[in-house]
Amino acid sequence: MPHLVVLYTNNLETQSDMSALCRKLADAMLTVKDEASKQVFPTGGTRVLAFPAAHFAVADGQRDYAFVYLNLRMGRGRSDDVKKKAGEALRAVALEHFTDLLAKRYIGITVQVDEGQEAFDAKLSSIHPLFNRN
Repeated sequence: MPHLVVLYTNNLETQSDMSALCRKLADAMLTVKDEASKQVFPTGGTRVLAFPAAHFAVADGQRDYAFVYLNLRMGRGRSDDVKKKAGEALRAVALEHFTDLLAKRYIGITVQVDEGQEAFDAKLSSIHPLFNRN
């Protein structure tokens, strides 16, 4: 963890570089610091995945509406301030990325940060060791 999942209406597929957005979002997540100025999200555990919705209905259907949903899920234990910082960092990236589209078309963007209590949590990774060397 953390995992950021971006769901978006596929009518944005040709209008937005979603791979670039994913990279910018991941980079922003890696800049979030806690109260002790420590990096909040581990580099090897930071993941951003984007999925277009092939089928969707937005608002009243009378126009070519678009929608983007960014959901950051993180493990428990971080302060409310850290969660807010993370959300604000993601919102800033989304706003910068979609500014031109917001001026040209009808689009809704939601950023949500969830903290979960896991019923089961198993992690297997050969990525983490790359960043845990001191």
